[in-house]
Amino acid sequence: MTVTRCCRTAFVLAAMGLPPGAQASGAGTAIEIPDLVGTPFAIVALVSFVLAYVFVIAEEFTHLRKSKAVVVVAGVIWVLVGIAYAQAGVPGAADLLKMQIEEYAELLLFLLAAMTYVNTLQERGVFNALRDWLIGRGFRPRALFWITGVLAFFLSPILDNLTTALVMGAVVVSVGVGNPRFIAIACANIVVAANAGGAFSPFGDITTLMVWQKGVVTFREFFALFVPSLVNWLVPAIIMVFAVPDAAPAKLTVRATVKPGGYIVAALFALTIAMTVSVHNFLHLPPALGMMTGMGILSIYGFVLRRQELRERNSDSDPGAMEVLVPHGFKPAKRPFDIFISMKRVEWDTLMFFYGVVISVGGLGALGYLHLLADATYTDLGPLKANILVGIASAIVDNIPIMFAVLNMNPDMSHGHWLLVTLTAGVGGSMLSIGSAAGVALMGQARGIYTFFGHLRWIWAIALGYAASIWVHLELNAAAF
Repeated sequence: MTVTRCCRTAFVLAAMGLPPGAQASGAGTAIEIPDLVGTPFAIVALVSFVLAYVFVIAEEFTHLRKSKAVVVVAGVIWVLVGIAYAQAGVPGAADLLKMQIEEYAELLLFLLAAMTYVNTLQERGVFNALRDWLIGRGFRPRALFWITGVLAFFLSPILDNLTTALVMGAVVVSVGVGNPRFIAIACANIVVAANAGGAFSPFGDITTLMVWQKGVVTFREFFALFVPSLVNWLVPAIIMVFAVPDAAPAKLTVRATVKPGGYIVAALFALTIAMTVSVHNFLHLPPALGMMTGMGILSIYGFVLRRQELRERNSDSDPGAMEVLVPHGFKPAKRPFDIFISMKRVEWDTLMFFYGVVISVGGLGALGYLHLLADATYTDLGPLKANILVGIASAIVDNIPIMFAVLNMNPDMSHGHWLLVTLTAGVGGSMLSIGSAAGVALMGQARGIYTFFGHLRWIWAIALGYAASIWVHLELNAAAF
């Protein structure tokens, strides 16, 4: 980690986690963090954030995208911070906000590149080919239970838990037609496996990405969580598999082909990940640089693909035929590859939600709330209990604001505990179907079959896996504590 990055990280953490009245330096000036928790501005800010999060939780019923409320409240909170700092006679609110925006910008560029690659792989039919190959093999339900679980566990560290869950969920929904019990159990298994797999990789979840970019855990150190993550999935999977009805499935014949360039795009994605890790580990440059460079390479290859597909389309058409004018607003059934369409299909709602959370939590930290929270958890309860509670809370509240708050509180704890909170924040959401993006997505994909209460039936088994993974981590990585 370079001196510049150390200073920047120290400034942000100090601004968010130091006791009221402490000094934080940035942009060449010393910034005093005033005691503002009891002021009307701080109270209104906290109430505003809570109300915004009520809308986030109620998204399924209101159909209001989760990003909209938090983006608005982020602006409201920082206006209140600015007024409170001005009245207290303390400068630096603008500098604190700029640091938060910089932190978000790095994560935004990283996720934009990663999601563009995933969307391109989907457009080229790579995921559909994998899905249809599994469907066409005629695996029995219990075999498919294990296959989809294994694939979800090992694909989510490279892709993300949401995409992985959707691909595997499509398999079990297609094969399990007429067998709702199998679909429900297999979907619960996929959610647990995808979340567990994402916990031992900085690419598997936004929370692990935040931990990696903060420099708290290095890329190589994430693999210390491989065995605990595996245990987190295997324990409930071994229990649930006995409830899977093992009837012989009908062999389905499906043929999905990978479009030209699909496998090359997959290879470029692997190369981009390797480049990103190398740039960060050896040159200490932000991971976003490696990902954006890789996306630039993808865009150049996409140009080659587009030219090739345009040539093929022109050669197949009748040179003597008159050109058919397509009315404005209509789109042809088949379009040549366009990298900007892959970028357009990025999950912008998630990225904007992430912006709202990062800026809002940063504002609450500037008002002193994160210091109080740190005292109430990590100081009073201790890091072990606090980190276990982080995982349980992430099953109810999204793990992004929880992990961002922990990183900004910067509690004084051992490296083993930093690994522990990375694990618990990643896998804790599996205990409820609404606790992760993977669970919410599968409830929509297998609507009426995989439900909140159907998943809740197995919470005891998933909780056993959660407890077992913590115990394994404490034993296996005892030297890190």
